[in-house]
Amino acid sequence: MKRWKWIITGGVQGVGFRPCVYRSALQARVTGRVANTPQGVVIEIQGSDESLAAFERIFSANLPPLARIVTWERERLPSMDRESGFLIMQSTGGHGHQVLISPDVATCAECLADIQDPGGRRHRYAFTNCTNCGPRYTITRSIPYDRATTSMACFPLCPACTSEYEDPLNRRFHAQPNACPECGPRLWLTDRNGSRLAAQDQAIVEAARLLLEGRLLAMKGLGGFHLACDATNQASVAELRARKNRRDKPLAVMVRDLPAARALCHISAAEETLLTGTQRPIVLLRSRAGTNLPGLAPDTEYLGLMLPYTPMHHVLFSELSAQAKHQTAALVMTSGNMSSEPICLGNREALRRLGAVADCFLFHDRDILIRCDDSVLRCVDDSPQFLRRGRGFTPWPVDLTGDGPSILGVGPQLKNTICLTKGSQAFVSQHLGDLENLETFTFFQEIVTHLRNILQVTPQAVIHDLHPDFLSTGFALQSGLPCLPLQHHFAHIHAVLAENQHAGPAIGLALDGTGLGDDGTIWGGEALMVDTGSLGHQRVARFSHVMLPGGDLAAREPWRVARSYLHALGILEPAHKPWPWLESNSRADRIVSQMLDRRLNAPLSSSCGRLFDAVSALLGLCQLVSYEGQAAIRLEAAQDNQEENGYVCPIVEHEGCWELDTLSLFAQVHAQWLDNEPPGLISRRFHLGLMRGLTELCARLSQQWSCPTVALSGGVMQNLTLARELPRLLADQGLHVLTHRFLPPNDACISLGQAAYGRLALKP
Repeated sequence: MKRWKWIITGGVQGVGFRPCVYRSALQARVTGRVANTPQGVVIEIQGSDESLAAFERIFSANLPPLARIVTWERERLPSMDRESGFLIMQSTGGHGHQVLISPDVATCAECLADIQDPGGRRHRYAFTNCTNCGPRYTITRSIPYDRATTSMACFPLCPACTSEYEDPLNRRFHAQPNACPECGPRLWLTDRNGSRLAAQDQAIVEAARLLLEGRLLAMKGLGGFHLACDATNQASVAELRARKNRRDKPLAVMVRDLPAARALCHISAAEETLLTGTQRPIVLLRSRAGTNLPGLAPDTEYLGLMLPYTPMHHVLFSELSAQAKHQTAALVMTSGNMSSEPICLGNREALRRLGAVADCFLFHDRDILIRCDDSVLRCVDDSPQFLRRGRGFTPWPVDLTGDGPSILGVGPQLKNTICLTKGSQAFVSQHLGDLENLETFTFFQEIVTHLRNILQVTPQAVIHDLHPDFLSTGFALQSGLPCLPLQHHFAHIHAVLAENQHAGPAIGLALDGTGLGDDGTIWGGEALMVDTGSLGHQRVARFSHVMLPGGDLAAREPWRVARSYLHALGILEPAHKPWPWLESNSRADRIVSQMLDRRLNAPLSSSCGRLFDAVSALLGLCQLVSYEGQAAIRLEAAQDNQEENGYVCPIVEHEGCWELDTLSLFAQVHAQWLDNEPPGLISRRFHLGLMRGLTELCARLSQQWSCPTVALSGGVMQNLTLARELPRLLADQGLHVLTHRFLPPNDACISLGQAAYGRLALKP
């Protein structure tokens, strides 16, 4: 007889791991024990060589769907006499654990069958779950992941649920959120004053009726509240936009199942995999022509679509289908917040903050401990690209190369996330939002504390942005920990290098809207040399400089940037064709002209994002934006993709640095606009010219620096045209292209880049 000890770390608690070990041991007829410990899952197994081999074979072939093994250590132990069976031991806590908390997971097929079974005790129960599905991260207060450390602690199990919970052969064995209508959380519906209208299943029946009547509903979900309305009701959608002050920004839609999704959008095999996976994110899909969904995404043909991921969603859509009588039910499901605020979490908070938006509220009494927005992805050539990372993916870590010190990256001002490293892993938080108000900054501080607590680490240093006025920078400097600054765009490149575990030099293209450069100008169209070995940082090329009249105001009013490009070209007055903004902004145009002449409140910028804004404004597509990126989205959507001729984007040398001559590129846009060329042709020629210019620039830099690797990052890489075509053009030049794999290319990746840089800087 031989005895082995295995220590397995990763996502191995709260996912049915110990029952899997137990069942494997019974089948292989080995003895021993299994326990959740601070070190991970510890397994001791004893048997003959044949039975031990059978155990490993059975165990490896039947891992739980949600399990994620990071390390698997083995050591021999002395055999034990008179051991007669296999035991599941009580979990133990402690400092320095090596355990991952699972993200929240969509309802599994077995639990969905339970909900749909009229004879079952969980028929239409909105909180049905098992070890293969349900809430995890958003209900977890601390490690170890046991019921007592979750928001289910206040729901004592009834005898029937206790029997399931204690049976190692039941799929609900130690499913911490396990519950039923007898002992679990409850639903109720109220009006906006908090007066109760209905409870339990009748609350869903009444909520469905009100939605179909055109009412707006705030409903409590997994990671916070959604605001919902009938997506086929144009008046309801318009009312939601008006009340939430969300004039044009796309709204996400939830439909009952895949056939309903196919009726609205074109869905590839890769997109179907994303849409139906256990994470159930919002997936951007190309809309079918003529669908009856008015006003949901007015600037683009892509619609953010998701499928139900909680039992409550499934029951609600079943009820909607029954009441709507054969009509395809579709609900707008947008974050339950006002613009720039974090998603609502508690019942009283939702009534206070959303009372002026929602007509009614669908509440439950299971506390949400951690706010977590829906994730948003799309497919780029069948590969997923994150646009927002949250529910379903957080807090899974990004694997790094080798162990390193614990570092906290506090992120930027917009699209903030934080990142905390532990060992060889980087834990990037869910999307936190824009750090522009006290509510979001409080959320930011909560998540810093929460990640430190659940990971049980104290960072050795904090890495922050160069900008002195960012709230995240102020937090870092007041943390009492050693601090290191890192320029915004170098952080972008360190992030994409870390995701790809790249070591050594790389050319980084950082293409976005705004980031304070180390020369005091506003960067955003940069070619950077970054070396993870020497930590060498150098800007080796940039876009042409133009002024941003009004500073940050230029990002909200794209016509100002167009005016600045014209001014830089020496075009001070319109020729035979008036500029598109003059009719409504003639007085403001005169003021901006004076600002440019006198260089007053007009910082220099090399921003790629502002270049897109300028072209969009000149073509009359967008003069004022109501959400970030709107001008660029309209410009991309306007393209005539049949056009193959692009403008020329020269490369010049300026002040010892290569410069992509984007002024010349804009001059060609202006010339053809004057000649009344269609905006679709101009837009396509602009996109092609820019991509070909960037490709030529990288080819020259690769030769100059003997570096074949190009890393792409920045919010402009969310432009689908660039995301698809620029990597191909670079690869055609023999370059090795790195793109983001686990995080968005926008500023949400900054915290990872900061933390990755900090690990390298503090490496012994």
